[in-house]
Amino acid sequence: MVSGFKAYPFDEIEAKWQDYWLGHKTFRSPDPGEDASGRPKYYILDMFPYPSGSGLHVGHPEGYTATDILARFKRMRGFNVLHPMGWDAFGLPAEQYAIDTGTHPEITTKKNIDTFRRQIQMLGFSYDWDREVDTTDPDYFKWTQWIFLQLYKKGLAYESEVPVWWCDGCKAVLANEEVRSDGTCDRKGHKEVFRRPLRQWVLKITAYAERLLEDLKLVDWPEAIKEMQRNWIGRSEGAEVIFPIAWENHSERPKDGEGSRQSITVFTTRPDTLFGATYMVLAPEHPLVETITVPGRLESVNKYRLEASKKSELERTQLEKDKTGVFTGAYAVNPVNGEKIPVWIADYVMMGYGTGAIMAVPAHDTRDFEFATKFNLPIVQVVRPPDAGTEWKGFVGDGISVNSTGPELSITGLPTPEAKTKITAWLAARGFGKASVQYKLRDWLFSRQRYWGEPIPIVHCEKCGTVPLPENELPLRLPEMKDYTPTGSAEPPLAKAADWVNCICPECAGPAKRETNTMPQWAGSCWYYLRYIDPKNPEAFIAKEKEKYWMPVDLYVGGAEHAVLHLLYSRFWHKVLFDLGFVSTPEPFMKLVNQGMILGEDNQKMSKSRGNVINPDDVVKQYGADAFRLYEMFMGPLEMTKPWSTAGVEGVYRFLGKVWRLFIDKEGNLHSNIVSRAADPAELKSIHQAIKKVTEDLEGLRFNTAISALMIFVNEASSRADHSREVLERFLLLLAPFAPHLAEELWQRLGRDKTLAYESWPEYDEKYLVEDNVEMAVLVGGKVRAKMIVSSGLGEDEIKKAAVEQPRIQELIAGKKIVKIIVVPKRTVNLVVV
Repeated sequence: MVSGFKAYPFDEIEAKWQDYWLGHKTFRSPDPGEDASGRPKYYILDMFPYPSGSGLHVGHPEGYTATDILARFKRMRGFNVLHPMGWDAFGLPAEQYAIDTGTHPEITTKKNIDTFRRQIQMLGFSYDWDREVDTTDPDYFKWTQWIFLQLYKKGLAYESEVPVWWCDGCKAVLANEEVRSDGTCDRKGHKEVFRRPLRQWVLKITAYAERLLEDLKLVDWPEAIKEMQRNWIGRSEGAEVIFPIAWENHSERPKDGEGSRQSITVFTTRPDTLFGATYMVLAPEHPLVETITVPGRLESVNKYRLEASKKSELERTQLEKDKTGVFTGAYAVNPVNGEKIPVWIADYVMMGYGTGAIMAVPAHDTRDFEFATKFNLPIVQVVRPPDAGTEWKGFVGDGISVNSTGPELSITGLPTPEAKTKITAWLAARGFGKASVQYKLRDWLFSRQRYWGEPIPIVHCEKCGTVPLPENELPLRLPEMKDYTPTGSAEPPLAKAADWVNCICPECAGPAKRETNTMPQWAGSCWYYLRYIDPKNPEAFIAKEKEKYWMPVDLYVGGAEHAVLHLLYSRFWHKVLFDLGFVSTPEPFMKLVNQGMILGEDNQKMSKSRGNVINPDDVVKQYGADAFRLYEMFMGPLEMTKPWSTAGVEGVYRFLGKVWRLFIDKEGNLHSNIVSRAADPAELKSIHQAIKKVTEDLEGLRFNTAISALMIFVNEASSRADHSREVLERFLLLLAPFAPHLAEELWQRLGRDKTLAYESWPEYDEKYLVEDNVEMAVLVGGKVRAKMIVSSGLGEDEIKKAAVEQPRIQELIAGKKIVKIIVVPKRTVNLVVV
């Protein structure tokens, strides 16, 4: 607890100024053509929150505090700042709560938003609340649906059978986050959880893979985040190789036209190792498995496929796991030497990368080597390491091709780069392959078998097929439903709303059915930064002149956990909109900063189960919003992970009390020692040092050291008998971004009748920062032997003379000859003696 008294009346001050800012719309951002829009713009964006029922904990506002400080600073520097807030409000938690309690998700969502809004406004953040958006608002998701239709018309949205998690106990599709690490259902603990194919909507993000990679050069993001995106996209150069199926070894060869011309296509980054391919592996889900598996192997293959369907991708791709697999009984023909090689299935091969099939070269691939060793498959060396001492088994680097000669082709003796080129050209010339670029990135699974999400504006007609909803019929709203529980089949909950599902086909006016899958939560968050710019526009998702003025986002702040999916999906949608001429920039977010995590006081991640969650309501009630804001930024660098400390909050709270007492006496009046007089040299030096330090630190997002500079100034000022009003006014301008309520109140107490939010930021003058005297170390033989205080304006010869005249130095050089004196200005004088 605060020790028995309030250091200052924060509870009165903060409510007063929050009401003032909201009532006067102090932080409204002028659009093009309005007053003040001629100033340079600065768009500061927070990753908007999902409004959960538990409200904010103290870790959530860290990034919001940083962006608010910067927004206030930029306004005072003359920028027209756009700083908005909204809610990512569709999604699984609200729907699950509805299922458990019978409360409609819309009611829960509104209540949660109200809580989050109250908490955020309680902290005095300078958002333009006229631009607030909510992804569940029909006026918002109308345009989410509209963007989907543009993707559909451009051929970037399609339907496909995709494996999804199915819980046989719940009789429902599970989201990835509902499957525990042990493979059981997180909702009810059921064990029968497996992958099953289901009709899904998919977005063709892979069509933009190269641009998503290349355009990372355009943005100022942390290199670690860029690298995560590069790895997720996973660009690989190599070759596609076609292996014909050897049907003559198959006891039941398909009839002509039913698979007799089947082949297996693989992608490899090392076509030079093709002569070392001794078997092939298909992913268990590969469509060829059922076609090529011989009858005698069918039972074991099907059993293996079922077991694989119960494993997560992480389980299947772990390098250290024991390799498993089953032989299909089928063979394929290696095109370079005509040899027949067995075809296996194994869960370490995934359908999502390459073609879902590999040529296994166990001599030069770690996983293939482990698999071949376990199942006694041939291992043939085809690359000689450049170093004779290196073991060839498991060697994966470049070297010289060996044992790589066939009836029509030889690459034996060629270095790896040349061997790749020659064998790829040979494959292409004979129709057995081609040079290829592949990506690990997969198309974006865009369906959810949920109720609480944006309806997909598509109808299905037996006559016309898949038909997009006309744009003038948007938004397509969710039907009112009391039962959101899973249907027990693979059909989504919306399938129960028969009156809503059955509709008229927009093309033929015949009977049709609406799409019953809904969009994922990612959909609304892909483009919210654009709707902030023009949130009330009923005619377009954004007006062109406003988009051109405000975009791109200058600074985007949020957690590193969104480094891949959200940022990648947003960039994809933005590039599509750019290609269609709806936005003017190829990238949405110019600069990205990731704030660190705030841990509990036990140094653990905050969670209800640990009982270490700190509620900002409690902190603000006890210490005030300004102390909360100040402490969040004083804990350490923004990007660091750091533990919460209530004692630390008390420390910054006492500092703010010291600021209050600097201005206000015990009776609550402005101190009589604040006078209108010219500042003395010591005051000028102190305030200009603070201005320089705080300005430079804010530009570099070093909030903690900027606060330290404010504290140093207050400590120095508190020791003076009286104060120049002008100096204290400048200090308040420096304090305002960090502790805006206190700064506004004291500004008013000084007789100012307008908010300081748009006052000019103070400038420092270097002439007041010049030190009159400096301390210099005097070294003899490289060791410090004395220290001296000299005037900062002293010349080098005078400094040398002063150093030699130091009594201790006189003793040390007595009887010796000075060979050289080296002066490092304002730091050291080094005497070389013999």
